[in-house]
Parts: sequence; C-alpha cells; structure tokens
Amino acid sequence: MKRPLSTAALLFVTLSAVQQTLPGIAMRAQRRAPYDRPVCRPAGKLVSNPDLPEGSGIAASRRQPGILWAHNDSAEPELVRLDENGSTVGRVRITGAAVDDWEDIAVGPCGQQSCLYVADIGDNDGGRKHITMYRAAEPSRDDAATSAAEAFHASYPDGPHDAESLFVTTKGDIYIVTKGDPGPVALYRFPQALRTGVVMRLERVGQPRSTGEVPAADRPTAADASPDGEWVAVRTTRHVAFYRTGDLTTGRWHETFRFDLRSLREPRGEGITFGRNGVLFLLGEGGRASRQGTFAKLSCTLR
Repeated sequence: MKRPLSTAALLFVTLSAVQQTLPGIAMRAQRRAPYDRPVCRPAGKLVSNPDLPEGSGIAASRRQPGILWAHNDSAEPELVRLDENGSTVGRVRITGAAVDDWEDIAVGPCGQQSCLYVADIGDNDGGRKHITMYRAAEPSRDDAATSAAEAFHASYPDGPHDAESLFVTTKGDIYIVTKGDPGPVALYRFPQALRTGVVMRLERVGQPRSTGEVPAADRPTAADASPDGEWVAVRTTRHVAFYRTGDLTTGRWHETFRFDLRSLREPRGEGITFGRNGVLFLLGEGGRASRQGTFAKLSCTLR
C-alpha cells in the first residue's frame, strides 16, 4: 500500500510541474509576441486622390524631403508628385519608359546619386517572357521629366511569376517579392552588375514563403526598405509585415512584427513606403465604389 504524499512532498511536486510548464508557456508567448505588439497606429484619415485611380506604387523622395512619388499601373509613363498629405503637387514623365503593368516604385542609390526604380513586373496571366525595371536619376523640384531612363529586362529562373513588390536596399541591391498567384510567394534578386540590352536571370533567395497559391488577401502588393537599412516592410491588402533586412535578404522569412490594415478601410491597398520619423505612407486603388485612389499614413515604432 502506497503512503500518501506529505504536504511538503506534494508542494515540491507541484512546483516542479509549474517550473517545467513555464518555459513552454514563455516560448509560446514569445512566438505570439510579434503579432501582439501594437507597433503602428493610423495617423489621420484615409484621403482620396483623383489622379491615382489605379494607384499602385509609392516611394519617398531622398532628394526632396517631404515629396512622394506615386504612379498608376497603366496609362502614361509618368509619376504623380505628392506632398505628405496625399495631395498632388506635380507630375514627372519617365523619359524613354513604356507601361505594360507598373506595379511598384522604389528610391535607392545608384552610384553617388539617388535614383528612381520603377517596376514593370505585373503578370496577371503568368505569361510574360521577361519583366522590366526602369531606372532614372531622381529629378529636381522643377523638372517635368527625368533624364533618359535605363531599361533592365529580367526573367525568373523557374518560369513566369506575377509580382507587385520591389524594394532596393541602402546598398543598392534590388529585390522582387512574387505575389503567390501563379506560383508561391518568393524572393528574387537582380544581379549586382545590371546590364541593358539583354535579359538577365534573376536569382531566387532562399526557399519560398509559401508552397503554392495563397489567399488573395495575403498576396504581397508592395514592399519598401527603410532609409536606415534596418527594415523591409511587405504589405498585402489586409496587413503589413516587418522584416529585419538581414533576415529577409538572406532568405529567412521571419516576421518581426505585423500590423492589421483593415481598420483603414482601403478599397484595395497597393503601395507602401517609409517616410521620416517612423511614418509609413500607403497608397491604394479606388476600387469599384470610387475611382479615386486612396492615401493613408501610419505612425510606427520599430526597434
């Protein structure tokens, strides 16, 4: 016959069980933490812009603080110059460029100057033999057109992909995040030595994030790298995910934070860019109810 445990022994067993359980609880909490921390908040209301009914890409100027470059995904090869309230203050034509399906824009270094990178990478039917990225020096405040743009053509190593997201790091490396339809969500890098007049082969970085087609609301629609080089933001129509640049650009899909964008009530969220002092700017298409594009701001704390 077993003797009943003494009070002291029972207390010891109970404490031991709690100690063994706590690490598991802590690990589960740590895994949940990136999605629970409120790192961003809306800064102002969603506003409309009639010049961007098919607003697709947005990028903050490095040459003109307080100015944003935005574009539609079709029509003329031009950028809409915005202020930080989403109002149009001018237009700039990309000299020598054409429009198939412009999906994103980035501002990044090219040599000793700041350049615009315009991504003609949309491929809804998954049939393009190659995509095109245009690069031109950032124009000055009074310019109506850029200098002649360079056109860089590229293809994927594993067949066509639809993509809407391009970002350029502070080192000048250029990446595309594919959309997940057709094919998976994956990261591709342009060769460091860009060449015109040929079709370059993109390099896939790491393994895909998804193994197949993803739900429409989770497909990446834009990306941007922060000016300090620390972060990459990748948005969908319903959330924005933040990655450490060193993680993502080496193929590690480790989200540090995620913020739900549905409270903004964008008809269709399409663009994202880092501004100054922790502000991110968002651009969207007008959607069916309204043909005017949308503009919103987030105030974010990233550490």
